Amino acid sequence: MRRVDPNARTGRPQVADPFSPTGVDVPVEVIVADEQTEQAVDAPRWAALAAAVLRSEGQSGELTLTFVDRAEIANLNEEHLGNAGVTDVLSFPLDDDPSDVTAGPILLGDVVVCPAVAAEAATGHAGTIDDELALLTVHGVLHIIGHDHADADERAVMQALELAHLCEHHWQGPAPSGFRLEHQTP
Repeated sequence: MRRVDPNARTGRPQVADPFSPTGVDVPVEVIVADEQTEQAVDAPRWAALAAAVLRSEGQSGELTLTFVDRAEIANLNEEHLGNAGVTDVLSFPLDDDPSDVTAGPILLGDVVVCPAVAAEAATGHAGTIDDELALLTVHGVLHIIGHDHADADERAVMQALELAHLCEHHWQGPAPSGFRLEHQTP
């Protein structure tokens, strides 16, 4: 497992008081692991994107971002959600109350992405594998911090956040013309 420290790229402090009224930035740590060989992944890039989303959302703590193969994502999908088959991303929030830091650092949760499934879906969804992995990373992080898409109102809020974070942190500008938040149906 490779540890990526997104704070080092931004010059943000490694240690800070998360409840300081002085406006001190709080640390975000993303631990990333690429445990698959089906699709090349720039793990540090996606860790930096996840960290940027967390900071933009005012979150601090530790997040794990893991890239797995089809078999592993299918096992996790079955074990934790009771769904048979593969999926593209799963999110597992950990700390229910991020204000309770008496036991140490805030453990936000785990985001698990299957790049092979992402590659298959890319042309009918985000447009490119790069944009699909970015979308899945942002989507997973938003689930970790409490967003959902179970109904139309929640979905609209979550998709607006996804697009905003992708424009700010992934493209640094507007979405490309082929990008879609909804899967294109054949």
